[in-house]
Amino acid sequence: MLDQETVATIQKRFPQLEPALLQEIAQAGVLKQLQPEEEALRTGQFLKSNVLVLDGLVKVYREDEEGGELLMYYLESGSACALSMMCAARNEQSQVLAKAVTPAQVLMIPAPVSEAWLAKYPSWHNFIIASYRARFDELLQTLDSIVFKSLDARLVFYLKRHQKVMGPEVRLSHQQIAEELNSSREVISRLLKKLEQTGAVVLHRNFIELKNLDLF
Repeated sequence: MLDQETVATIQKRFPQLEPALLQEIAQAGVLKQLQPEEEALRTGQFLKSNVLVLDGLVKVYREDEEGGELLMYYLESGSACALSMMCAARNEQSQVLAKAVTPAQVLMIPAPVSEAWLAKYPSWHNFIIASYRARFDELLQTLDSIVFKSLDARLVFYLKRHQKVMGPEVRLSHQQIAEELNSSREVISRLLKKLEQTGAVVLHRNFIELKNLDLF
C-alpha cells in the first residue's frame, strides 16, 4: 500500500479515474524514483508492468543496432507509456528505451492487474485508449518530421516540442541534440547558428535560449 501523499498525487494526476480504481492503484502500484538519465525501460527488456508518470519528465527513444537513439515522444506527469502497456499485455520485449529527463516518479502497475481493470473499470479502459491515441498521434508527427521534412525543419520541430514540455531553455549540448536527431554535431551547430541569425534562438555558452520559433 502506498503512503497517503503518493495516493493524493495519484488522485491529482489522474482525476478521470474512479475512486475505487484509485484505491486499487494505491494497493497494486509500485513507486519508483528516477534520476535524470536513469532508465525506466530498456530495449529488449521483458515488461511485466505498465508505466504511469506521476511527476517529472521521461523521454522515449527508439534505438538502432549501433546504439543510436531517435527521440519518439515525451511522457509528462499524468501520462502513460502506451508501448509499455502493449508489450506488457503480450509478454513481449520492449522495443523502446525510456529515460528520465528530470527527477521523476513513476508508478509500475503489474500487467495482469491492469488487464483485469479493463473489464472492471470503464475509466481505465478509456484512459488506456486515450493513451494509445495520444502516443500514436505523437508518433505520426515524429514520422512526418523524418520522412517529409528537411533536417533544419526537423530541428525546429524538435526545439518546439522541447519548448512545449520544458520551457524556453534547452540545456543539452549540440552533440546530444545531434544524437536525438540522428545527425552530426557539426551539422546541428551550423543549423543552430542559422537559426540564431534569424532571431529564433540565442546560443549561450551552456544552453540554447528559444526566442521566436513561431517564425518557422
